Amino acid sequence: MPQLYIGNKNYSSWSMRPWVLLRQAGIDFEEIRVRFDSFEADSEFKRVMGPVSPTGKVPVLVDADLVVWDTLAIAEYLAETHPDKKLWPADAKARARARSVCAEMHSGFTALRGNCPMNIEADLAETGALIWRDKAGVRADVARLVEMWSALLKEHGGPLLFGEFTIADAYFAPVCMRLHSYALPLPPQIAAYVERVRNLPGVKAWIDDALAEKDFLDFEEPYRLRHV
Repeated sequence: MPQLYIGNKNYSSWSMRPWVLLRQAGIDFEEIRVRFDSFEADSEFKRVMGPVSPTGKVPVLVDADLVVWDTLAIAEYLAETHPDKKLWPADAKARARARSVCAEMHSGFTALRGNCPMNIEADLAETGALIWRDKAGVRADVARLVEMWSALLKEHGGPLLFGEFTIADAYFAPVCMRLHSYALPLPPQIAAYVERVRNLPGVKAWIDDALAEKDFLDFEEPYRLRHV
C-alpha cells in the first residue's frame, strides 16, 4: 500500500491535493502526518522528512521503492497506475485543458496564495476584507479563477469543473478553502462550486480532520495571536 506523507491538515495546502485525490477516488493508502514544528534544518519535521524526500518537504508519495515528491507528478502517477479511476477526463482535449489549469495553479496565483495562506479552522472574513481592499494582485487572481471556472462549468455542465470529479477539482480544493475562510467576494455560480467541492466526501474528511487538530502554530498564523 502506498504511503502519503503530509503536514498539518489545517495549513498544508500542498498536502491536501494528493490526499483528497486518493480519498475521493477510493484509492487505499497509508497516511503519515508529520507535524509542522518548524522548517529549520534541526527541526523534527526536517529530521523525519530528510531521509524520505530529496526536498525535505511534503507531500511525498512512497510506493514500494518509488518516491514521488511533486503534487503534479503524484497525480500523474496515480492516474497511470489507476486508469479505472478516470482521474483525468476521458476526452483528449478536455484532458489537455485539465492539465493546463492544474499547471497554472501549480505555478501561479501567487498573490492569493501569499496573502491568504490556507487556514481551514479560522474565520478570516475581516482579514479577507482588508486583503480584498488593498491587494490588487489578489483581486486579479480571483478574477482569473472566476473566468476559468465559469468557462469550464459552462462547457462541461458541472457539477464539477469537468463534469465528474477529476484531478483538477482536487488541485483547486485548497483554493476553495481559502476563498471560504477569507470570505472573498464571488459570483453565485462560483460560490456554489466552492460549496460543492467543500462537500465532496474526500474534501469533507480533510476538513473534519483539520478542525480536529487544534494545533495552533504561530509561525503559520502571523495574523493571529492565539487559537480562538
